[in-house]
Amino acid sequence: MNSEQLAWKIRRHGIEMTHLSGGSHIGAILSVADIIAVLYSGVMNIDPKNPKKMDRDRFILSKGHAGASIYAALAENGFFEVEELKTHYQNGSRLSGHVSHHLPGVDFSTGSLGHGLSAGVGMAYAAKKDGKSHKVYVVLGDGECDEGSVWEAALFANHFRLNNLVAIVDHNHMQSMDFQENTLEIENFGEKWKAFGWNVIEVDGNSHEELNVAFEQAEKLSKEEAHKPTVIIANTIKGCGVSFMQNDILWHYRFPHEGWEYDCAVAELHKCKPEGVEDPYTPDGIENPVQPTERDDIGNDHTFSYTWNTSYPEKMRRVEAKSGSSEREHTV
Repeated sequence: MNSEQLAWKIRRHGIEMTHLSGGSHIGAILSVADIIAVLYSGVMNIDPKNPKKMDRDRFILSKGHAGASIYAALAENGFFEVEELKTHYQNGSRLSGHVSHHLPGVDFSTGSLGHGLSAGVGMAYAAKKDGKSHKVYVVLGDGECDEGSVWEAALFANHFRLNNLVAIVDHNHMQSMDFQENTLEIENFGEKWKAFGWNVIEVDGNSHEELNVAFEQAEKLSKEEAHKPTVIIANTIKGCGVSFMQNDILWHYRFPHEGWEYDCAVAELHKCKPEGVEDPYTPDGIENPVQPTERDDIGNDHTFSYTWNTSYPEKMRRVEAKSGSSEREHTV
């Protein structure tokens, strides 16, 4: 299975898993799907037949609330049965809402934001001390980069020359209940990482071509810049792959309900299904998908109408540049 096929499967599994469980974070699952698919389709040294092999690359999804993306990637790579994905977020399931190390292929349980990079730094440091050659990959959310622990870990990684560490930031420009820049300004994001001593690569995080080039470049830099860790800032679209979920903060916590939400999401995914991929839930799609009516909440800008706004001493003009869409100017 190539990365494009796996990304589609991650999105389809994500829709089904959150739909069946009533679990949240489908927007984050969709935004990170391409990053996860590229990593699990050839970048990382992993083996489903021997999940604990000593020379495997280590992986941490620091933004553990997008855990369904990892569960889907692991199942499709043979770490456990795909059928188990249907138990996501249910009582007694191994597939908890946030990433759980009770599953083969998961190195570290995550959920409390800001901890993943610190754990990854520890793994990379231990590998250096032990003379091991494996890599450590950590996927973070841009919102969790508000956490001081992230930058403490970043300083440590540079100080101890952890060129065996690659961080990937799913920079979808949204967090929790608003745009990231409205919550806590973080740009110029790349320059901050550079100031902390990291190699910085910035790409379109929903482009498999750009992601593959970025990981190749990171590997090259690990040899040429032996004293530096590398961060890939992957600019993505929240909810990427389902038009009515894209760039809408509503879908950070919401799941696709029975009716038009589920039907339309599945129908859209089937329109872009890669060749050679089968849908285990609705093999032929949905013949007559339920459509939203005038009374349904679709196409509304929840990010600006339903959330809190930062209070400044004076009003400021702000321009939001959202990945995959035009700039939008508003007053806060």
